[in-house]
Amino acid sequence: MRAPKNSLLKRWERLASMPGGRWLFSFLLGCMVPYSGSIRPRVLELKAGHARVAMADRRAVRNHLRSIHAIALINLAEVTSGLAMLSGLDPAARGIVTSISMEYLKKARGRLLGSSQCTPPVGCEERELEISVVLTDASGETVARALVSWKIGSVAASPSP
Repeated sequence: MRAPKNSLLKRWERLASMPGGRWLFSFLLGCMVPYSGSIRPRVLELKAGHARVAMADRRAVRNHLRSIHAIALINLAEVTSGLAMLSGLDPAARGIVTSISMEYLKKARGRLLGSSQCTPPVGCEERELEISVVLTDASGETVARALVSWKIGSVAASPSP
């Protein structure tokens, strides 16, 4: 039996069908996670275990070679994997990234699309989960691949600050 929908997925489902709702969801995501918001991710699709996120090519994410900076690509991969996994996570669980590996295949230019598919874990037991992300350019060519490791655990088991 699947866990009840968490608040992330509920918010997406409520906003995505409204005019401007996907933009609003993406804007709010950037406010909630400021560093990820620095690349201005645009969430295109979201369901439990699946996310497609776009990132525009703009000066703020470019390097000296006139291509998108490696760290901006990692940021896109992290937010894409997180949305795919967290959207299906039990409401009493949470996750944190423990490592990211990235393979850069070609210079990234233009609008990019991050895609991730995974099977979110059921329950709140502590575990590690590896999620792959593929980043493609506007022509559909893969520019980078990432493997993001997430540590999953119960919110209740977390030490308070």
